[in-house]
Amino acid sequence: MITCGIDIGARSIDIVLCGDDGIVASSVAETGISPRENARAAFLALLAESGVPPDGIARTIATGYGRNFFEGMDRAASEILCHAAGTARLFPGARTVIDIGAQDSKVIRMEPGGSVLDFLMNDRCAAGTGKFIEMVAAMLHLSLGEAGPLALQTRETVEISSMCAVFAESEIIGLVHRGIRREVILRGVFRSIARRTLGMAGRFGLERDVVFTGGVAINPGVVEVLRQEARIPEILVPPEPQITGALGAALLARRDLER
Repeated sequence: MITCGIDIGARSIDIVLCGDDGIVASSVAETGISPRENARAAFLALLAESGVPPDGIARTIATGYGRNFFEGMDRAASEILCHAAGTARLFPGARTVIDIGAQDSKVIRMEPGGSVLDFLMNDRCAAGTGKFIEMVAAMLHLSLGEAGPLALQTRETVEISSMCAVFAESEIIGLVHRGIRREVILRGVFRSIARRTLGMAGRFGLERDVVFTGGVAINPGVVEVLRQEARIPEILVPPEPQITGALGAALLARRDLER
């Protein structure tokens, strides 16, 4: 029995095929300007690559921003439930999930096993998201892959005080003109993101184990600064953090069938 989870986000389309023994195949594709068409193309490409016929999928659940527009899904599910389910499979003892994607960030408090107790979500400002990191990296003439490791080369930082991505961009331009090194600026940006995220968690706190999911979790600079700001010994990161929501959707699809 193979089920499918597809997470259609602002930046990427993440797909997981899940079998009796775990993940059968997965893929990450660009969302682009045609999410509906690109999601369908990515889905069919993964089926072809893994040798699974379309009628071999027992059930499909979609999640993410584009979850209601994916043709062929059996139902849609919230990102909160999907990230909790995916995290619980990878880290059974997890109590807190921090998810930062291209357009939003969320903190989920859950019981071991994946039952959601509470959550907070910020989707109103880009300053605490992956899109902001992309913007800053471009301003500093860096690729996303270069930005994370570079920030780990210094302990020095600067204050990014603006709560708006547009005003924060002006702050960063000012820092560049003052001759502040790129790694110092990046560390300040990552600290700003960490503090915004932890501020959301203030209502219920961080209970360990803490797991970091989403595309931004690939960035080692953000992971380390977030850990330091949270003052905890470790933040757990899945091997492929961007597919956690899609994995959770595939697992929820299996639960549907088992019922």
